[in-house]
Amino acid sequence: MNPDLDELQKKINVFFSEPRLLETALTHPSYMVEHAEVEHHNQRLEFLGDAILGSVVAYYLYEHFPKFGEGHLTKTRAAVVCEPSLAAVARKLELGKYLRLGKGEENSGGRKRPSILADAFEALTAAVFLDQGWEATCDFLAGLLKEEIEKNVHGVTRDYKTHLQELVQSKGNESPYYQILEESGPDHDKKFTSGVFLKDKLLGKGTGKSKKESEQNAARAALEYLRKTSGFFGK
Repeated sequence: MNPDLDELQKKINVFFSEPRLLETALTHPSYMVEHAEVEHHNQRLEFLGDAILGSVVAYYLYEHFPKFGEGHLTKTRAAVVCEPSLAAVARKLELGKYLRLGKGEENSGGRKRPSILADAFEALTAAVFLDQGWEATCDFLAGLLKEEIEKNVHGVTRDYKTHLQELVQSKGNESPYYQILEESGPDHDKKFTSGVFLKDKLLGKGTGKSKKESEQNAARAALEYLRKTSGFFGK
């Protein structure tokens, strides 16, 4: 077992009875291509982890926020279980430094890429579930996602597209528009990358497992960009 993975287990307070699960969760497909001895990468775990995350967050919301209706809880879950949020959690865990990447991904900054970090966190969630079970997975995720859940359920971040449109129009501009920039993956596991534009200027890009999710993530990136770019609307 890689000593770094011992460090990660201490960090997340989960100690695997099957360490290979953890190793696989952190193995990007690009690493397997370059190492014939490696039998598995993390995409199957990522698929499972995505479903587990949705279920655990839904269960947490159901148990802790009885006053909110289905629509509000659905929006909150979508805001929590999305690439930017999961990548942010992965960064807090420094998950990037534990990844096994191919040389190409390594050299192109893969350890910091949001999509790779979010996928790795999904895979890690599945590994925890398979090794430790439902209760331990709920405890693991509650500790990591509680702050993000609380923030979103109380409306700090509800609908990024609506927020962006209201901000842009409040400055006398026309509405922003969205374009699909890239589609990747097999039909059962598609990923979409959207861009949001204002007057042909790209404000932000976002990736998701549906067109709607990718557009929301693009709008979120655009809002971050506009907050950092003082005087943008005056140009």
